[in-house]
Amino acid sequence: MQTYDPVEIARALIRCPSVTPADEGALDVLQKALTALGFRCTRLPFEDIDNLYAEIGEGAPHFCFAGHTDVVPPGDADEWTSPPFDAAVKDGKLWGRGASDMKGAIAAFAAAAASALSAGKVKGKLSFLITGDEEAKGVNGTVKMLQWLRDEGVTIDHCLVGEPSNPDAMGDMIKVGRRGSINCWLTVTGKQGHVAYPHRARNPIPALLRKLLHLSETPLDEGYERFQPSSLQVTDIHIGNPAHNVIPGKASARFNIRFNPNWTGETIQDWLKDQLDPIAKEIGATYKLDCVVSGEAFLTTDMKFLELLSECIEEKTGRKPEYSTSGGTSDARFIKDYAPVAEFGLVGATMHQVDEHVDVADVTLLAEIYEAIIERYFETFGK
Repeated sequence: MQTYDPVEIARALIRCPSVTPADEGALDVLQKALTALGFRCTRLPFEDIDNLYAEIGEGAPHFCFAGHTDVVPPGDADEWTSPPFDAAVKDGKLWGRGASDMKGAIAAFAAAAASALSAGKVKGKLSFLITGDEEAKGVNGTVKMLQWLRDEGVTIDHCLVGEPSNPDAMGDMIKVGRRGSINCWLTVTGKQGHVAYPHRARNPIPALLRKLLHLSETPLDEGYERFQPSSLQVTDIHIGNPAHNVIPGKASARFNIRFNPNWTGETIQDWLKDQLDPIAKEIGATYKLDCVVSGEAFLTTDMKFLELLSECIEEKTGRKPEYSTSGGTSDARFIKDYAPVAEFGLVGATMHQVDEHVDVADVTLLAEIYEAIIERYFETFGK
């Protein structure tokens, strides 16, 4: 059975400038490697996004690795020590956009799968769920792939996402949940008028500021198991008034709430309305609130699965990883509706930055950790 060098696979992936929604051959690189191992590969294009599902083996248990080949833009390439898509290896590090987030992890799992298959350790089904739409809207990738799997009658028993979960060193952290996220746009409507005759107008700006101050200073909760308190952060105030002598007719603001499992997107919106309605009535201001939930909060509680991951990681790194829910959102927010899910990958200190890089030794170490996890998984959950 074929074996792979995870660093060389990672370099081949990084050389594909797959800034969302472009693929630029990244999925072809992975598909070629997996096909050579005997994986059954299916490309799943949805609108402008291409995705890949690959599986090997039959029956249960079904262990899935999920990830994304799309990357964020590199910014000014002249600011990089090495060109962002050259995949240079120097000073013991692998440089390039996607090295950390998360082409290095995809390569590591492919190499781990090759070794586990060669050793006959896959006693069930092993799969890859790889999207090209994680760094952007997230609507034509994992969400639709999971729906396709359900329609095909494919059940995932457990899933590991290869996001760069470690803050500083390999073995630091496993992500066992994520906060939910809701983006809101608040618009207050007044009455336009001349600044010299304010009694003939109704200025919406003080009303908007009063509402924002109230929302910002009112705690949502005191936290939740393994979660920090929910947080509302104002991200933009927009008036769009080009004249100095005109009271505007509308004033708007945008804010984001990262919330823990005390809430759902729906109950957050109910809370916002309960906070805003009394103020609007008191000051006679008309407002409109538009909200989009980009992900619900979740916490994985399958301790048998989490302890398996933790034990394998500690054996290979000497560190007992922290169970954490910190950070932003990931595609785990969709997968949690289908299977218990956790996240473990490379060190994320430079993800999305100029000169993104990872230690070459860490890529190799991650492949070893993943191979141990695959072996232990089928020993633990196999029939």
